[in-house]
Amino acid sequence: MTKVIAIANQKGGVGKTSTAVNLGAGLVRERNDVLLIDLDAQANLTMALGFQNPDEMSYTISDVLMKVVKEEPIDPAEGILTTDEGIDLMPSNIQLSGYEASLVNEYGREAMLRQYVDAVRMNYDYIIIDCQPSLNILTVNALAAADSVLIPTQPQYFSTAGLQMFFQTIGKVQRKINPNLQIEGVLVTMMDKRPNFTKDLVARLREAYGNQIKVFDAEIPTSIRMTESGAYGKSIFAYDPKGKVAAAYEKLTKEVLENGREKEKRHERSAETVR
Repeated sequence: MTKVIAIANQKGGVGKTSTAVNLGAGLVRERNDVLLIDLDAQANLTMALGFQNPDEMSYTISDVLMKVVKEEPIDPAEGILTTDEGIDLMPSNIQLSGYEASLVNEYGREAMLRQYVDAVRMNYDYIIIDCQPSLNILTVNALAAADSVLIPTQPQYFSTAGLQMFFQTIGKVQRKINPNLQIEGVLVTMMDKRPNFTKDLVARLREAYGNQIKVFDAEIPTSIRMTESGAYGKSIFAYDPKGKVAAAYEKLTKEVLENGREKEKRHERSAETVR
């Protein structure tokens, strides 16, 4: 059963794109078919996967969404790019920046991306959506299309304080648009364990939310190797496979896979109860 994960946070600079790349790569390493969708006009995900000239691309997520608006048929294979690491990508470029304005008067504007996801999900085990650092209509589209949302956050006061606002947004989406949306978990990124202040913030985060929402055991450390891997268009597994960041993303991958197994077990128990 395909799982669709939106990686989202209204705050920028918390490692959303790096997490999309490396969770995607980690899942491929575990023999899953994975599609990444770049839903940001800055196209950072597209470039981080090695496609350095996104504005020259003839087909991107913008074209897909316009087909949905015009009620034209979607070819699930059209426009899909494949990296050397076996990750499939639906790219983005600057054209997406004008897409939000075109949605203002569209009926069902929150569900445009869901129609594309439904068309391609049969081809993949996991679909990961990299969202913009905002709570605009495109991010709402991602949450409407997703089964779960993974929330990266830095161990900084304003990053962790902003989580509550984002949880409220998720609650609204659950109530009004996508009642099946779940929180995959909160991921601590850019972790530097040397300052006591940082460790204290993470401890408070786990104490505040750990009983209600999964806070991943994996913590992604700060590392220049991470920045370098994106610049070279590679995942951390390809660029620095024996480093601490690769180990952290391998741990995250296993936790996400375990989340999926637990969900399958719950479905099986529910089915047994019905029978």
